[in-house]
Amino acid sequence: MTDTQNDTEADVTTDFESVDFFTDPDLVPDPYPYFDHLRSKCPVAPATPFGVLTVTGYDEALAVYKDPAFSSCVSVAGPFSGLPFGADGSDDVSELIEEHRASVPMAEHITSQDPPLHTRTRGLMNKLITPKRLKENEDFMWRLADQQLDTFIERGRSEFLADYAKPFSLLVIADLLGVPAEDHDEFKSVFALETVGELGKEAPTTHNPLQWLNDKFYAYIEDRRRTPREDVLTELAAAKYEDGSTPDIEDVMNLSTFLFAAGTETTTKLVSSAVRFIGDNPGFEAMLRDDRSKIPAFLEETLRMESPVKSHFRMARTTTSIGDVEVPAGTTVMVLPGACNRDERKFADPAEFRPDRPNVREQIAFIRGVHSCPGAPLARAEGRISLHRILDRMKDITISEEHHGPAQDRRYAYEPTFIMRGLSELHITFTPVA
Repeated sequence: MTDTQNDTEADVTTDFESVDFFTDPDLVPDPYPYFDHLRSKCPVAPATPFGVLTVTGYDEALAVYKDPAFSSCVSVAGPFSGLPFGADGSDDVSELIEEHRASVPMAEHITSQDPPLHTRTRGLMNKLITPKRLKENEDFMWRLADQQLDTFIERGRSEFLADYAKPFSLLVIADLLGVPAEDHDEFKSVFALETVGELGKEAPTTHNPLQWLNDKFYAYIEDRRRTPREDVLTELAAAKYEDGSTPDIEDVMNLSTFLFAAGTETTTKLVSSAVRFIGDNPGFEAMLRDDRSKIPAFLEETLRMESPVKSHFRMARTTTSIGDVEVPAGTTVMVLPGACNRDERKFADPAEFRPDRPNVREQIAFIRGVHSCPGAPLARAEGRISLHRILDRMKDITISEEHHGPAQDRRYAYEPTFIMRGLSELHITFTPVA
């Protein structure tokens, strides 16, 4: 199956040479022709209109991930960082980055940190997410999957994101971080009220959508340090750095809230994309039902085809190179995982969904290098458990033609953002399994 058979693009002619990736809504339904266009010129090519150097090649992305010459200070903000400098002729902007780092949106979070601070924060995260805690969380997932399916299974139809993917992902990460059960409804009502990087908004990342979560987790950690209890939040509050020192409350808060937001977003998109592929291809449902051991590889191919993170950014500290392309110090580099995962030099027939693809585990939806996604095992567990329980309790899973059109002319809406790639809604029909 080719992806474009079931994704529908607007019948418009796009001038890829002048298109604005950050604001053009025509690229939202299907950005892959644009990615292919960029790669056809060079796997490392400028993109309009901000002078961003775009990486669409697999090997080139790995080179960026592993090269310490690239700073993560603009990881989320990209060209909207507000930094008062760029590629202005200097061969080293390291001091300028550190001078202005605190003013960059999302600078307080691990995704924007560089070693040695990043190494220190990552060590703290390892204290928060232990094998014991992950095992307890996985046990919770099995129960939660059934509880969430119970809310709509008898209807034989569902808007899958609202009914399952979003609440399931949110409550899994809430459980992992110890959010009290009595607060779960409040989290569901407040979280995800805005889309990060929404198209058409000036400087879209200057407002921090995690502020509400910051306030909640600050209060949790402060309370547990003052009055310890026998709960997970107390364990978070008591966590120490590798050297035995106690982190500031803000450090624990920032790490907790980022894990909460990132974990919810990416897993929602993974699970909903997987169900979309199943609904569009009845043979996939039969294959997975007959052999559940194929579920992990199916999820990896889903990640390759529809990488939840559409773009993330680096800035060249020093003048360096990506392959044969020179990168001046101060250049903002945009890595597009969804493009790199469709590089035909790495993946044969990249636009075709192949559940048995032999090298699918090499996809880079979860990034590589020091910033490889710490929640990748959690996301894979959520996807695996969700598909198991969905197959246990549903059959004849199909896409609703009423909402998305017939099989030969599907219509899917995607979140209008340049940062993430995910469905806005997914309507399915199915037969409940007794």
